[in-house]
Amino acid sequence: MEPVLTIVVPCFNEEDVLPETIHQLDLFVKELISEQLVSNKTKILFVDDGSKDRTWEIIYKAGLRNEHVRGIKLSRNVGHQNALLAGLFAAKVSSDCVVSIDADLQDDVQVIREFIQKFNEGNEIVYGVRKRRDTDTIFKRSTAQGFYKVMKKLGVDLVYNHADFRLMSKRALMELEEFKEVNLFLRGIVPLLGFRSDIVYYDRKERQAGETKYPLKKMLAFAFDGITSFSVSPIRFVLMIGFVSFFLSLLFGVYFLMLKTLGETQTGWTSLITSIWLIGGLQLIAIGLIGEYVGKIYKESKQRPKFIVDIDTFSMPIPRRHLIRKNEEEEFYKTN
Repeated sequence: MEPVLTIVVPCFNEEDVLPETIHQLDLFVKELISEQLVSNKTKILFVDDGSKDRTWEIIYKAGLRNEHVRGIKLSRNVGHQNALLAGLFAAKVSSDCVVSIDADLQDDVQVIREFIQKFNEGNEIVYGVRKRRDTDTIFKRSTAQGFYKVMKKLGVDLVYNHADFRLMSKRALMELEEFKEVNLFLRGIVPLLGFRSDIVYYDRKERQAGETKYPLKKMLAFAFDGITSFSVSPIRFVLMIGFVSFFLSLLFGVYFLMLKTLGETQTGWTSLITSIWLIGGLQLIAIGLIGEYVGKIYKESKQRPKFIVDIDTFSMPIPRRHLIRKNEEEEFYKTN
């Protein structure tokens, strides 16, 4: 029996590339159905992460014309990872397996065929891993490789050169939903599930339209969030620096006492100021790092929802509070 597949596509201001994405994914899904690799109940689920452009309008119109296209509109922008979770958790209810892929078409959709084959062989999770990073700039390539190396040294089990292009079974998604933390770093959480998994290597393409939604600032924030979500090693490192500084200060204290005893002391303004700035800087770094962890605890303690769904054309029946808005929007899009 063919598995029911759902392809989840998180979107944020993707109006430039979205029509082509819908077209290519729709053609590919029809190919899979004709090859009897997946069920004819297979769907493509687009998750609008609070976009400010025509992203939701394009998704909604496509859903009216195409039985395979469905959409979820979040009430506000909650970030790529949470938008992805919204799609994954919605899709798992009626799917045997779910594939997540970005809307920019840089991940090769044809690789999904291999994902399904691996799934049929008994794998619960299949990772899409880039063969090389030729499409990246030298800076991005070096920083990304550095990030994976740092995470490995910190003891975090990441799949090298894997982003969020993967297949997960319904069983794996049910277990993933048991992770209740707010700071959910998917690339680190998924390997923790421990289910049977496999890897498919592929070549990443150039972005077909629009601009990347992960500039340097966001990439650095994402990397730092991943590090602090999975390891307390940075705090231990600061603690170690504190101990080293303390023992060095004792040694220098003994040294200066000896100089004073021998009558060779001199006023040293430069060394004094340098040491003050050094110790002050280390203290600020330590306080800031501890504050980062305290902030995560603060977020977890509030237990706020990761996302709020505004409109859902995937799950049935549609909640009563959305019925009027859905009918109004349908009439609007039919007349415009």
